[in-house]
Amino acid sequence: MATAATASIFPVPSPSPDAGADGNKLVGGSVKLQGLKSKHASSGGLQVKAHAQAPPKINGSTVESLKHDDDLPSPPPRTFINQLPDWSMLLAAITTIFLAAEKQWMMLDWKPRRSDMLIDPFGIGRIVQDGLVFRQNFSIRSYEIGADRTASIETVMNRLQETALNHVKTAGLLGDGFGSTPEMCKKNLIWVVTRMQVVVDRYPTWGDVVQVDTWVSASGKNGMRRDWLLRDCKTGEILTRASSVWVMMNKLTRRLSKIPEEVRAEIASYFVNSAPILEEDNRKLSKLDDNTADYIRTGLSPRWNDLDVNQHVNNVKYIGWILESAPQPILESHELSAMTLEYRRECGRDSVLQSLTAVSAADVGNLAHRGQLECKHLLRLEDGAEIVRGRTEWRPKPVSNFDIVNQVPAESI
Repeated sequence: MATAATASIFPVPSPSPDAGADGNKLVGGSVKLQGLKSKHASSGGLQVKAHAQAPPKINGSTVESLKHDDDLPSPPPRTFINQLPDWSMLLAAITTIFLAAEKQWMMLDWKPRRSDMLIDPFGIGRIVQDGLVFRQNFSIRSYEIGADRTASIETVMNRLQETALNHVKTAGLLGDGFGSTPEMCKKNLIWVVTRMQVVVDRYPTWGDVVQVDTWVSASGKNGMRRDWLLRDCKTGEILTRASSVWVMMNKLTRRLSKIPEEVRAEIASYFVNSAPILEEDNRKLSKLDDNTADYIRTGLSPRWNDLDVNQHVNNVKYIGWILESAPQPILESHELSAMTLEYRRECGRDSVLQSLTAVSAADVGNLAHRGQLECKHLLRLEDGAEIVRGRTEWRPKPVSNFDIVNQVPAESI
C-alpha cells in the first residue's frame, strides 16, 4: 500500500517478474491490491486506476460487475499540483463580495427617508429645519488668512457661495451646470446675481470652525433671494449675515429670462416664507467717473482661472477687483464691515477693467486715524460700460499684538 501511494505521486521503476509474483501473494490466495488494478506502462512506470473494483460476490459466487473499468472515464493522474486547493473558487468568492459592496455603495441615497436624516454621507453638509435650511461647517485654513491673521472678505464670500451650490446638490436639484436645475439645463438657463448685501460683525481667524446656514425665498415674480448666516461653531456668535437676489439668464443669448413654469415647479417647494436676514439698504448707489473718483486702478483683466463652468467671471472675483482701488491706508488701519453691490452686466475673459473708488472723508490723506469710513465704488470696462456699482463701510481694526510679536522683551534687572 505504501508503494502504491508513493507511485501515485512519483513514478517508480517496474518490479521484476519474479518479484511481482511473490509480492502480490497474501494469506488465502492472490488478490488485487486494495481493489486497485496495475498495468505496466511502456515507460516502465506504474499507473493506478482509482475506479477499478473487485468483482462482487453473492452467496459465495462471483458476479460480473455491472460496468467494466474500460467503460469509465479515466481521471487525470494524481500529482502534487492537482491536489492543491482550488484557488479559483476562493478568488471568485472574494470578487463576489467586492462587487456586492460596490453595488451597495453606488446605491447610497442622497435623499433619505426622513427630513431629519437628510445628511450627506460625504461630509458636504446637511439639510435641517424641515428640509428648508442647508447647514455646513468649514475650518479656516492658514492660506485663507491675511496679514491681520483673520480671514479675508473673499474667503467669507467663497464660503457663502460654496454652501449655496451644495444646498442645490444635496437637495437633488443639481443639473449639468453651476447651480442649475435639470429643467434649467434643458432650457440653457443659469442663475446670475444682481444684488449682494453683506454685514460682517467679526472675521474668523486661522483654525476657527464656522457654521454656515443658507436658505432661499421668492423675490418678486422672476427672482430668487438667498440668505446666509455664518456663526462661530464653538460660541454660536453670529459673524456674518448676507442676502442676495438672483435672476435667470440664457447662457447662449446672455439675456435675462423669466422663470419657466417647469423650473418654478422644481424649486418652489424649497422656498422659505421669511423676511430677508438683512434689512435692505435702499440708498441709491451713485455712479463714479474720472472726476468724482479719488483712486483709479486700471489694467484689470480676468484670467482663465477666474471663469466658472458657465464661462463668466465668478461674482467673488469682482469684489477683489473693487478693492484693488481702495486706498492702502484704509486697508492697513480699517476692516470692511458692510458691503452692498449691484451687478449690472458680466465681462468676458478678454475684457479689460478699471476700478474706481471715492472716499467720503474730507481729509483723504489722514485716513488711518479716522473712525468709521464709507467708500463708493465702480467697476467698469475701458469703454465706460458699467460692470458693478458698490458701497463699502469700514471700521477701525481691533487692537491686537500683531505689531509686537517679534519684539524681544527687555532683560530683567
